[in-house]
Amino acid sequence: MMASRPAKKEHSDLRETHITRPRGPAAAAAFAAAALALMLGGCVSLGADAPDSLLTLTPDVSAPIGMNAASGGEAEAPAIGVLTPEVPAKLDVLRLPVTVDATQIAYLPETYWVEKPARLFRRLIGESLRARVAEREGSAPLILDSDDTPVLASVVVRGTLSELGYDAPTSSVVVRFDAVRSNSEGRAITRRFEARETGVLPETAAIAPALNRAANRVAGEIADWVLAGD
Repeated sequence: MMASRPAKKEHSDLRETHITRPRGPAAAAAFAAAALALMLGGCVSLGADAPDSLLTLTPDVSAPIGMNAASGGEAEAPAIGVLTPEVPAKLDVLRLPVTVDATQIAYLPETYWVEKPARLFRRLIGESLRARVAEREGSAPLILDSDDTPVLASVVVRGTLSELGYDAPTSSVVVRFDAVRSNSEGRAITRRFEARETGVLPETAAIAPALNRAANRVAGEIADWVLAGD
């Protein structure tokens, strides 16, 4: 019978790490910026190769600086609320859809929106409304196109953005929006708006500006329709 050996105490290899803090305000600021960059690097990723540029929608016309608008209280003008449109699954992404044929959808390679198209189109409608309102005389209605609304809108614009992309068989960009305008009395009216630009090459440099022009036409027509109230 073999005698038992006393248990050998194991010591973990603990190493003490010393962090030298920078001295001086400039060095401290650089240290904080580097630390923030490291933290963000673990949270945000655009893939192995980030795209060279991102697509967005920009208004052809904008409201002038300093334009006043009011609603509620003694103001006579109503508040007009623009809601984020509903979209099909193909548009609920940051990619630009390409209609290949009646049953197939693809996405344009290396082409991404800066944010989802529904929110971009919502703000485009809002800015188109402001620009139209600025051309009118008298009190201007308050345009609400964000989720932070200080008052309840008496007129609401909602709808479905069903097309915002490229149609390969016809070499065209297509923007289609089924709008719904309702008021505080419960009356609602709908209308379909669509714009196309044909002869567009299947590349980002050609599609992006054509799509922006078509989106602006649709947004402008929606704004005129909303303000007309018919």
